Amino acid sequence: MVEVGLFDGLKRRRGGGKPGTLRRPSDADLRHLEGWAAARHGVEAYVEPRTTVTEATVVLIAHDGEWTRRRIGSLDAAQQFGRKRSIPVYEVAKVGYPKRMREYTQRQKRQQG
Repeated sequence: MVEVGLFDGLKRRRGGGKPGTLRRPSDADLRHLEGWAAARHGVEAYVEPRTTVTEATVVLIAHDGEWTRRRIGSLDAAQQFGRKRSIPVYEVAKVGYPKRMREYTQRQKRQQG
C-alpha cells in the first residue's frame, strides 16, 4: 500500500518537486524583465527575499506604478541587473514598496470591477 500525503497533489500541481527544491529563475524570467524595463521609463527594482519555494524575486516598478514580478535568484543578481541597465535596486524588507505601486494596483482593480 502506498501512502499519499495530504498536500502531495498540491505540490505536483504547483510545480513543486522534491521537498527543499527551490524554483529558480529561468531565461524566460530574465528576458521578460529586460523587455519590460526597456519598454518603460523611471523603472526601479525592488528585491523580495527568498522563500521556502522560490528564489529571490524582483519587482520592477515604472514611473506610473505599473509593475511586474519575476524570479531573479539573489540580491547580487538583482544588483547586477540594475547596474547593467542603470536601474536603482532596493530591498523590499528595508524600504517597503513605493506608494505609486499600491495606487496603480488600486486603479487597476477599480477599472476591472
